[in-house]
Amino acid sequence: MTNTDETGRFLMKSRLTGIVYFVEPIYNGKTPEWGDVDPATKKLTGSYGSKYTGAVTKKESLITEENGFVNIGYFKGSPFGAIEQRDREDQKNRGLL
Repeated sequence: MTNTDETGRFLMKSRLTGIVYFVEPIYNGKTPEWGDVDPATKKLTGSYGSKYTGAVTKKESLITEENGFVNIGYFKGSPFGAIEQRDREDQKNRGLL
């Protein structure tokens, strides 16, 4: 994976099922202002805009059916919790739980 700091994209392989998950944090395109705080004036300087947000917009997402992804899901919260839930459902469907 490249530019993970900017995109937040990463791969995770489940220890339970062996399934490899491609995770891509999505944001609505509105990033909070961030940069350096001048200690004398307490004002924000050096605004970095949307660089290093650790996420992408839905428009920038690589996770699409056209790119060969199946079982695409959106959720709020930890991707690790969502993956754990999917693993449990997969094991339950295969009669392993």
